Amino acid sequence: MKNNNLRVYRSNWFQRNYKGYLFILPFFALFFLFTILPVATSIYQSFTSYNMLQPAKFVGLDNYKNLFLNDDVFMLSIKNTAQLAVIVGPLSFVLSFVMAWIISTLKFRSVFSLAFYVPSITSGVAMSVVWMYIFAPDRYGLLNNMLLKTGIITDPILWTMDTDKILGVVIFISAWMSMGTGFLTFLAGIRSIPPEYLEAARIDGLNGKLQEFRYIVFPVMKPQCLFASINSIVASLGAYDIAVAVAGMPSPEYCAHTIVAHLFDYAFTRFDMGYASAIATFLFVLSYLLGIVVRKMFASDD
Repeated sequence: MKNNNLRVYRSNWFQRNYKGYLFILPFFALFFLFTILPVATSIYQSFTSYNMLQPAKFVGLDNYKNLFLNDDVFMLSIKNTAQLAVIVGPLSFVLSFVMAWIISTLKFRSVFSLAFYVPSITSGVAMSVVWMYIFAPDRYGLLNNMLLKTGIITDPILWTMDTDKILGVVIFISAWMSMGTGFLTFLAGIRSIPPEYLEAARIDGLNGKLQEFRYIVFPVMKPQCLFASINSIVASLGAYDIAVAVAGMPSPEYCAHTIVAHLFDYAFTRFDMGYASAIATFLFVLSYLLGIVVRKMFASDD
């Protein structure tokens, strides 16, 4: 009797829901094909020695042992990526939020929104060409020329050649280019806050823009903060094109070498796909763990 009831329940459930599952089937198929399958393949290849010409040979944890115990350049890339992520991530998050809040109150907000969003849809390499003119290491570079004319310096600063300054230039350019998507997300969130919230808060004694930001805007914006935070983490950990455009590949003394640059080096220069997969797996796990931390920070009970 119970089995018959279970069959009837399953049959009715399928009749009620199969159309919905058919609609989402294309998404799940593409998600499996282009996300789950590549990640699983990369994790498997990280335990192999594979050069794309010969069959993969299982080597266990050898790739990870070499990565963390013998690869000094990789450890340097972790240090460089960590510095970039710690500075660029929070800085772009705060600046995007503040600028979105300020511009949302302006009359010509569409013009300012376009100006902030354009960098995020422009190729990092293309924008680096503009910044290379600004940070050119000779006296004809825009920044050096201004500093020389004002007498602040007497000799040109080697912005893209001095190992003590290259990473700072990469961080500055990355922070400027990373504000576009986060800014647009915050602006959309701020504009979607119901006016009734603000009116009710003012009736209850809300005083000034700072209290409005603290008690209304920021608490309501937790979903947007979560989205922007994860985007910032992914962009920071995935830094590559700007660093290569500014400092080259490899950069002088690996001063701007990032984790993704190390991955590209082994994958597409040395064709050591097993070792490159180990780097990719490490980056995947790191991004996942940081994502969990961010989700807990901006978790909402509503």
